[in-house]
Amino acid sequence: MAERKFLGTGLKFPPEIDRATGRFKTVSGEEAVKESIYLILMTQRSERFVRPFFGSDIMSYTFMDTGETMLSIFRRNITQTILEQEPRVSDVAVSTEVAEKQGMVIVSINYIVSDTNKRDNLVFPFYLNTGEDTGEEGDLDLDAQQLETAYYDENGNEAEVY
Repeated sequence: MAERKFLGTGLKFPPEIDRATGRFKTVSGEEAVKESIYLILMTQRSERFVRPFFGSDIMSYTFMDTGETMLSIFRRNITQTILEQEPRVSDVAVSTEVAEKQGMVIVSINYIVSDTNKRDNLVFPFYLNTGEDTGEEGDLDLDAQQLETAYYDENGNEAEVY
C-alpha cells in the first residue's frame, strides 16, 4: 500500500535556515500538525487579509476573569477553533490551569492525529496581562508636551494616524 501523505510538509515556524544546505527548514507529520495548531491559535482573526476567517479570537481573552465560567468559555472557543480549522485532528480536549502569581493560564491541548490515530498534545502559556508591571505609577502618565509631539515624526512633519 502506498504511503499516505495526508499530514503534508511545510515550512518550519518560525522560519529557520538550515546552515548546512542554506535552505529553509521544513516539518512534516505530527510536528506539522502541532505547528499548525499553534499558528491558528496565535493568529488573530482578520489579521490575514487574504484569509480573514483564519485564526482565533483568544487574544480577546487577555484581560479575562479567571473564574470557572470564563475559563469554560475560553476552552470551548479553543476547541471549536481547532476543530473548524485543522482537519487533520479529532477528539480535541482542552484543559486549563491558572497560575495567578505569574499572570498566565497554562493551556493543554490534547488531540488525535486522524491519519496515524496517534494521540499528541500541545502546551503553551497564555498571558493574561500582556504588559509588564514596573511598579512605578508615574511611568504611564504623559504630560501635555508629549501628547502634542506624539503625532509628529522625527523631522517634525505631521505623521498620519491610522
